[in-house]
Amino acid sequence: MLVLLLAALFPIAIPMALGLLLDRLLGEPRRFHPLVGFGRYAAAVERLMRRLGSNRAAGLLAWSVAVLPWVALAGSVHAEGGWLALTLDVGLLYFALGKRSLAEHARAVAAPLAAGDLAGARERLSWIVSRDTASLDESGVAKATVESVLENGNDAIFGALLWFALLGGPGALLFRLANTLDAMWGYRTERYLRFGWAAARIDDVLNFIPARLTALSYALLGHTARALHCWRTQAPAWDSPNAGPVMASGAGALDVCLGGPAVYHGRLETRPPLGEGAQAKAGDIDKALALVNNSVWLWLLAVAAASAFIHA
Repeated sequence: MLVLLLAALFPIAIPMALGLLLDRLLGEPRRFHPLVGFGRYAAAVERLMRRLGSNRAAGLLAWSVAVLPWVALAGSVHAEGGWLALTLDVGLLYFALGKRSLAEHARAVAAPLAAGDLAGARERLSWIVSRDTASLDESGVAKATVESVLENGNDAIFGALLWFALLGGPGALLFRLANTLDAMWGYRTERYLRFGWAAARIDDVLNFIPARLTALSYALLGHTARALHCWRTQAPAWDSPNAGPVMASGAGALDVCLGGPAVYHGRLETRPPLGEGAQAKAGDIDKALALVNNSVWLWLLAVAAASAFIHA
């Protein structure tokens, strides 16, 4: 019976658990990070493709040249099956995940904030968010950190897990590279408004289902009714079609107020409110991390149950 159960769980759930375990034990590579190399490659592709123009077509071609050869290579190895495919799957999922890194960065803000070192907390927060942090008070630092934890729970963990469940290691690789290009090219600036259009839209498409499953996970593991209410009523007002549901549901699940005005590159942006309840404080950062961690366990159990059912 145990052998049959392991055989049923092996194709997806066990490699997924191994990838998560590697991330927990090793974290992100300190030297020779693959994404750094990919970033340099993508920058070279951008320089080359801009010779064709800075329009949407050139941007789509650049995205294709930057991403698809690596995914195709991974897919060809994956198709061979056996231990090589298993090793590839686990390795690519580990590469695509950022769960430990997310927790480390968030706790590096929470620790000085809880100790009353507001300046230190602001500095560490500036490492992980693009908004201006110099004038944030304690609640502002806590709010920005909780928002980052909730949103990156999807971008750094659950998106990769879903595409891994669907397509194995090549799916996780596709998601991570697309997400990286969105971070590089997906800006609404004069330089990237048209060239980066494909990178932004493809990332939106790949994130559409993961973001909603992430929002549902947050709701189920927190204040469920409030999270669902915030998701339904507040997410549509958010600019991002995927960050809105994730952060609105997460804020409601944690019973905390997020969103609101924020300064980006010296310009004040009036963002819609998210959640209900008290203003964020240092302790809410750990609560947000616990919500993400519990959601990972929920996903593992769900994938294990589905895998056992499908392969039984």
